[in-house]
Amino acid sequence: MRTIISFAALFLSVILLQLSTGGVGPLDAISGITLEFSTEQIGMLGSAHFIGFFVGCWWAPRLMGTIGHSRAFAVCTALGAMGLIGHTLTDNPYIWAALRIASGTCVAGSYTVIEAWLNAKVTNETRGRAMGTYRIVDMGASLCAQLIIAVLPPASYVSYNLLAILCCASLLPLTLTRASQPKTPDAPRLRPKLAWRSSPLAVAGVIVAALSSASFRMVGPVYGQEVGLAVDQIAFFLASFVLGGALAQYPMGWLADKYDRRWVLIWLSVAAVLSCGVTMAASGIGTVGVMLAAGIFGFTTFPIFSVSSAHANDFATTEQRVELSAALMFWYALGAIASPYISSTLIQQYGPGALFAFVALGHVFLIVFGLARMRSRPTPEERTNYVYAPRTSFTIGRLLKRSRERQ
Repeated sequence: MRTIISFAALFLSVILLQLSTGGVGPLDAISGITLEFSTEQIGMLGSAHFIGFFVGCWWAPRLMGTIGHSRAFAVCTALGAMGLIGHTLTDNPYIWAALRIASGTCVAGSYTVIEAWLNAKVTNETRGRAMGTYRIVDMGASLCAQLIIAVLPPASYVSYNLLAILCCASLLPLTLTRASQPKTPDAPRLRPKLAWRSSPLAVAGVIVAALSSASFRMVGPVYGQEVGLAVDQIAFFLASFVLGGALAQYPMGWLADKYDRRWVLIWLSVAAVLSCGVTMAASGIGTVGVMLAAGIFGFTTFPIFSVSSAHANDFATTEQRVELSAALMFWYALGAIASPYISSTLIQQYGPGALFAFVALGHVFLIVFGLARMRSRPTPEERTNYVYAPRTSFTIGRLLKRSRERQ
């Protein structure tokens, strides 16, 4: 019973944290438009978030080892709350970027604590249910976080303070649980070359996944505003992307387990290029068309990270999988740091369609690289299970390690 209560506390913390930190990205973009930030400056805010994300992924395991899970979680959420409240004190975009580093650190650090705690509490009997619930909770809260900006006025004291309250509230379930804190795990070694040695195609795949997801989620509101969407419509535009990605997980997982994963990646990228074209064309056919196009875009691009991760794990030993997961997250973070700023610069220079032209170009590269890699070595006979891999922390590999093994 105590284990179940511990899981419930962790999942409630995830919901509150995701509502808070997941909402700040689109709110910042819309607030930046209201405050007349340049498109480049809005992209800079998204890139700053992922700089903080990278810092949090690296720092949080070491912080847990020093002060324990609960205190590490409190430190990270305090950084997030300060980053949110600080938005109300100034309208300087460069100070906002520094504050977004704090919120990015909060996201990665808090998820690191939650996933380390969850991994220590699950058993072989409860792992499947716990991971399934975790995925649903994380994806559902992410969907709601995109919708929350429909009711939050941009550049408002009230909006940022409400998100800060949610961030602080995420402390309560985890810190008030009576379940004992688990033993602190060793921090995974960060070896980016391990991912490249296992699968260069997987590295390319996670970078292109970052290019797609980070650009859309951080700069998508600018695109929505440029094509004439209202604030509440932009919220549904972003939510359509997340919903499309959620709906893609089962069919793409089935395909990735049944067929050569390199072909699955290649055809996903072909579909992504087509969806980019559809999204650009849909800007002139009304709001419903724009929403549907965003859902198709999410359906074709969201699973690429998980398929790439599964492909890399096919070439890794059981002992390497935790460090491989961290290495793939490293490459994802690098792509996510660069892509919002690059895409916003392109929008400022060439118009809103440049966002999807940039993403499409990344997928064209993945198609060409995937075809080239297929000539380098055959697909392995023994393959791991496809697992939806949340892009949350360097430690997620511990939760996914056993799920990948063939039963």
